[in-house]
Amino acid sequence: MVTKFDCFARSTQDALNTIKYLFEKGVRINVRNLGIIENTSTGGLIFTIFSAFADFERDLIVERTQEGKKIAKQRLGFKEGRPKKFSQQQINLAMQLLETYSYTQVEKMTGISKSTLTRNKRKISDT
Repeated sequence: MVTKFDCFARSTQDALNTIKYLFEKGVRINVRNLGIIENTSTGGLIFTIFSAFADFERDLIVERTQEGKKIAKQRLGFKEGRPKKFSQQQINLAMQLLETYSYTQVEKMTGISKSTLTRNKRKISDT
């Protein structure tokens, strides 16, 4: 059972290889919005066409994303990625607290996760 056709494989070739393997094993493919794809010449044609369209759609998404990034980078103050959840001042305070308290205690006091604390502690040690 496949819920969305474009989630089935990374490329048309990958989809064709996977479907061939599954058909050889006697598996029937049920695409939620298309129905069952049989191991017939018509089923193969339909599968190939929809795989190609899904591949095309993924390529368009990548192109639009790259174009959006290119435009965004031209703006003053652009920073790629997710905004930082905690300020450097908050991180520094948490690092000071780690000198006295455990990671669990500092996490409870500051709301900064253990993984963030560990990553910043490692960053300080590397410098």
